[in-house]
Amino acid sequence: MQYSHEVEQMICVKKGPNHGPAPIPEEGKWVQSKQIADISGLTHGVGWCAPQQGACKLTLNVKDGIIEEALIETLGCSGMTHSAAMAAELITGKTLLEALNTDLVCDAINVAMRELFLQIVYGRTQSAFSEGGLPIGAGLEDLGKGLRSQVGTMYSTNAKGVRYLEMAEGYVTRIGMDENGEVIGYEFVHFGKMMDMIKKGIAPADALAKATGNYGRFDVATTYIDPRHE
Repeated sequence: MQYSHEVEQMICVKKGPNHGPAPIPEEGKWVQSKQIADISGLTHGVGWCAPQQGACKLTLNVKDGIIEEALIETLGCSGMTHSAAMAAELITGKTLLEALNTDLVCDAINVAMRELFLQIVYGRTQSAFSEGGLPIGAGLEDLGKGLRSQVGTMYSTNAKGVRYLEMAEGYVTRIGMDENGEVIGYEFVHFGKMMDMIKKGIAPADALAKATGNYGRFDVATTYIDPRHE
């Protein structure tokens, strides 16, 4: 340790009481975190790249400072899916500090990691008040049946109105409208469920029919359109 001449000439003044850092909530406990190994929790965060062409939702499950589980969901930029594949291999097994300083390939994923780091080290996690935290695998449960991200995709123009393309339930196949031409419901295909049935040996046409549903007053609509072609 090097000190300047001015500091060396100073008289030493003793430090008063030091009670350490303020405790933060972690998995049902109050913890005075002093090092990375003191940090645990599951949380989510969103990141974006500089040109804002895409976004990433990142879910991490951290135990004793180590990232034990990661869910990476990307939207908007085609290259982000390949970046997510690489980042998913890179990020698990690292400490929070290592992951924060790792090139996670895509800037949106890097920014998401930064945002999660801030939440986790300040005690703002989803599992902050859950005794014992959440088990490894909790992130996967966020995807639900069929293990697909919940995506909403809507498109509209002033001239031709709205088109529902993808809802949480799945891929929208038809929009139902009333006599005024207003949307009153939609039909969808849950791809995750359909693919699970096909893998079990059900014929694709039958699987498609079983995975198809509708929402709203779709059955009483007067007009139906394919939102992608009409």
